[in-house]
Amino acid sequence: MFGKLTDVGEKRDFMGAFMFYVANVVVLAGVSAVLVHALGMFGVVDGASGNIFESGTVQTQVGSLFVLWLGGMILTKRGLTSDLFSMLIVGVALYLAWTSSVFLGLVPLALLTTINK
Repeated sequence: MFGKLTDVGEKRDFMGAFMFYVANVVVLAGVSAVLVHALGMFGVVDGASGNIFESGTVQTQVGSLFVLWLGGMILTKRGLTSDLFSMLIVGVALYLAWTSSVFLGLVPLALLTTINK
């Protein structure tokens, strides 16, 4: 069930896009927590670095990389790499993830899954 929610190649309706968003927020929180903790243990990150909900610098970088990776996966899997509008949506998602909130950056990607191929 969780694999179906995170499948980037599937076309969704609005409720499916919402569930895709929620599933990827859960994945992002887990990946970010583990990665930031591991980077802290190896001494790459200084001090205690909180969690994804505090929007620290490291969490913003990890989250933005996740948004970029997820957007690239959506574009590649659905064959939208030559569609300029879809690439613009991924660019907007990355901009929102970097400047506002990683959670806000995932919204355009969830809406991107509703667009036809």
